[in-house]
Amino acid sequence: MKTTATSFVTGERVVVAVVVSRILLSLPLSLISHGFSLFLLSLSAFLVEIRAETSPFLLSRFSSRRGASSGILLGAVTLPSVMISKLVQLSRAISFHEAEQDELAHVTMQYWAASASCCAILIYLSVIMSQARNAESLSSSSVWLMRVSLTGTVLYGVACFVSLSMISHTGLNTSLKMLWMLFHGLAALKLIQHLLCTFPSCASIGEALLVTSGLVLYFGDFLACTIAKIFEKLIPVDLVSISYGIRRTETGIIVQGLLLGLLLFPIVFRIVLHIYESSLRKRDARQRNCSVTAKSILFFVSLLFFIIVAVPSWMQFVHDFDQHPFLWVLTFVFSEPLKRLSLCIYWVLLIVVSVSRFYNISRNSKVERILLRKYYHLMAVLMFLPALVLQPKFLDLAFGAALAVFVVLEIIRIWRIQPLGEPLHQFMNAFTDHRDSEHLIVSHFSLLLGCALPIWMSSGFNDRALSPFAGILSLGIGDTMASMVGHKYGVLRWSKTGKKTVEGTAAGITSVMAVCFVLVPILASMGYILSQGWWSLLVAVTATGMLEAYTAQLDNAFIPLVFYSLLCL
Repeated sequence: MKTTATSFVTGERVVVAVVVSRILLSLPLSLISHGFSLFLLSLSAFLVEIRAETSPFLLSRFSSRRGASSGILLGAVTLPSVMISKLVQLSRAISFHEAEQDELAHVTMQYWAASASCCAILIYLSVIMSQARNAESLSSSSVWLMRVSLTGTVLYGVACFVSLSMISHTGLNTSLKMLWMLFHGLAALKLIQHLLCTFPSCASIGEALLVTSGLVLYFGDFLACTIAKIFEKLIPVDLVSISYGIRRTETGIIVQGLLLGLLLFPIVFRIVLHIYESSLRKRDARQRNCSVTAKSILFFVSLLFFIIVAVPSWMQFVHDFDQHPFLWVLTFVFSEPLKRLSLCIYWVLLIVVSVSRFYNISRNSKVERILLRKYYHLMAVLMFLPALVLQPKFLDLAFGAALAVFVVLEIIRIWRIQPLGEPLHQFMNAFTDHRDSEHLIVSHFSLLLGCALPIWMSSGFNDRALSPFAGILSLGIGDTMASMVGHKYGVLRWSKTGKKTVEGTAAGITSVMAVCFVLVPILASMGYILSQGWWSLLVAVTATGMLEAYTAQLDNAFIPLVFYSLLCL
């Protein structure tokens, strides 16, 4: 397929290039090697994306989501951009003596782990496309793309080695650090294959890349804590002294342990179910599988044991909790009972009224589904914005609890666990659109995570008061206003094939800036650190708005992270 130079330039790629350039220009000299690696990663992702979209083989092999581009460039640079922005913020903290070198070393390891995962997936995609073209003669442009990608990969490895060799606060030599990065890369390869094959047509390659790199980083962090604790308990020699527990809060530990435990639960339940069915066959050779009722009982018993016993025991072992984590949660909630219980009642009432109202509208109204779902974005603003201002620590815990409930409900829906599986499936279908499928409904996860991740990542030192609000502002305000105004008043379209309009994008950018003008004085009166200029804020809001206008990816996943990374600079 012949391509022209103009076909390489799309709106999404231009916006990504602007975001990466903004980050690179903000780096201090101490992070030059990190910036060089981000540039190489972006270049490699750009070349791989071009090769993928000029050949339909890769997209058809993995059954990516229909109607979406590959999104490889955006998916590959988003998480490393977030981590390098955190490094910029921590570098300022160290200059102000607000943070320690150990914390900087920890985030540096996380940056290289995230970028190593993305780099490994890019290499894997390149190998697949090269194998697919073995039977054909490669064009000169394909050969050039392969050589540039290979050169970028080699230079990336050199930059990684140089940066990791300069970290002296983790207790590991450079070889072990490189081995740890290799582990992340291999785990990311295995996971993205599993996600794309198990849930076909549920995500683009870029979306799967973002989810994969994030999960591997999250799992790897807790695995490092576990390994360190095992070596500390079993071997008196300080073989593993990684400071992966820098400034961890009890809330963060509980949320991380609970979510990871629930993500591992399907694997555990499959093993339990297999053992149970094997025991049934030994008793009666004619009985192959257990009944639906027995499977449901076994599921809920296993789930309760896993949540109440197994996961808390793991958390207590790794982080030396003095009491059962759930007892700590109760103590935490009732330490300010009036405020926190009132907030819970407010959330429950808002959810019940909104969901029942929108469910009836979705069944009886001809309102477009994508527009109807924007009301949930507004509901997220009403729920999370007051809590973030008044009770930020409690909101951290509430986000974790809500995500845990979503994971459990989605497992029940996918496996049709009786008696909730089928009614839950019918109920959730009322709120789906073209980005969801029978295999996996992701919209509610992406909205909740889009609001939660900037808040979780802003724990510790934070000299950018608006960064925790990145998800709420970009999704609850900007994305909602862009959709509503664009749908009702939009005339000028950004592209011939897209639905996004200039009027909608302008409304989204203007609304976010207007809310920031109101929010900044309120935060200043409450003692928040306000050191961000209005010009840099305008650049961040505009870039995020343009990304929402041009991207065909799941905007709930990418826009808050991109906005957050720009706000941290």
